Amino acid sequence: MADTVDMIMDLWRDEAPELAEDLWPVAIVGRVQRLARILDRALKDFYAEHGLEVWEFDVLTTLRRSGPPYELTPGALLEAAMITSSTVTNRIDRMEAKDLVERVRDPGDRRSVRVRLTAHGIEVVDRVFRLHLANEARLLPDFEPADYQHLTGELRRLLEHFGDRLDRGRATGKPAENA
Repeated sequence: MADTVDMIMDLWRDEAPELAEDLWPVAIVGRVQRLARILDRALKDFYAEHGLEVWEFDVLTTLRRSGPPYELTPGALLEAAMITSSTVTNRIDRMEAKDLVERVRDPGDRRSVRVRLTAHGIEVVDRVFRLHLANEARLLPDFEPADYQHLTGELRRLLEHFGDRLDRGRATGKPAENA
């Protein structure tokens, strides 16, 4: 069964046969890129159905998985949610306007604020995250469990190749020693 990447590779083999042996990375990178675009579009559509932007869902889930009281400093949120510093203030403002988060004074440092999920934010993330999991399962093909495990392992190896290693502090927004 051929896909678009196979077609592209065939076209290159016809156009530049001397490169036929060198095309093998396209089979992997091309598919990863296409999958990323397809999944990004599907997830964006899903979040929009629930009145959320992709980045809002990312912030909500980052705060929710940080544990009670579901709050982080803007800097920790920046690290854990993988957003740029220039957008943090604007995004927090927009989420505050939707009653998803609130800014609270840091009891340990009165000069600092923390971003906390509101009760409405917790309700939204808890409801949508469950639907999100079902949506992601729907997006994937009907593989055998062993196939999913194999694919997961190979994708993990690929990410590790690029230096993507677990840092529980970054993943939770908490210092690594407390994670």
